Amino acid sequence: MRVTQIFAIAFSLLLFGCGTESAPESEQSADVAPETAGEALCVDMGPQTPRDISSTAGLNAVSFPLAPPASEMNLCNLHTHTNAEHRGPGFSVFVSDADDGGYACDAAADLSEAELAPAEGAYQGVEPGDTIEVHWVHTSCDAMPGEGLGACVPETCTDPLLRVEAQVFLVVNDPDALDFTAMAYGGNVVDGLHQARMIPVTTGEPVLFRGSTTGPSYDQSTCSAAQVTWSVRPQCARLDINSLHRWAEQGNVFNETGSHGVRQLVTAPELLAPIE
Repeated sequence: MRVTQIFAIAFSLLLFGCGTESAPESEQSADVAPETAGEALCVDMGPQTPRDISSTAGLNAVSFPLAPPASEMNLCNLHTHTNAEHRGPGFSVFVSDADDGGYACDAAADLSEAELAPAEGAYQGVEPGDTIEVHWVHTSCDAMPGEGLGACVPETCTDPLLRVEAQVFLVVNDPDALDFTAMAYGGNVVDGLHQARMIPVTTGEPVLFRGSTTGPSYDQSTCSAAQVTWSVRPQCARLDINSLHRWAEQGNVFNETGSHGVRQLVTAPELLAPIE
């Protein structure tokens, strides 16, 4: 099977795959994701994602070239996941092991009544008080931004390098919070490359590591074959929910109208790359 086909299949599963089984309730805790007892790890795959970005440990020796900076690549897809797939210093509150589980921003419990006020709109699967993880997906291919992650691996491009810039947001009903449309695409081209209008730079030094695609189709027994360079910022930022609704109502080239599920945290050292 061609490399491009492998990537396309993996990306398609990310957005349209089924959920994973829940771990027994006895294995859950308030801030640590559960592990499935006796699960058969897919150790024949490369490093997996998501992970706890506070830990540099990893035993997976599969290596591949790190992708260049996002400014030297084409933005090919943009989407959100409800709750953070990764665990980090600013988003360490474990929600659940469901497809809409993952982690919440630490400040989620401290929001005001006004920040939690309901806000109706076109973007589905997110409410004030929720945490989302946003993925700006980039490719080394000569690709146009488009619907689904298959847009990142057109048939004319072999062995692409892939990079995801990730930022976790605490969603609030507050017009003074960040505006998602200011961080979207909107036809922005810089030096001939498709680029996001803006990606936050005030939420800490991004943690760079090798991993895979994410989404609820995968777990520690069913792994992704894709090889992805990840850049995950360690702190949450506040995001106005009304701007998410505007993004959906205005229409976008990615045809995104709602948030996706999560892949539970990968904790087995055999499935994680060491963070250099």
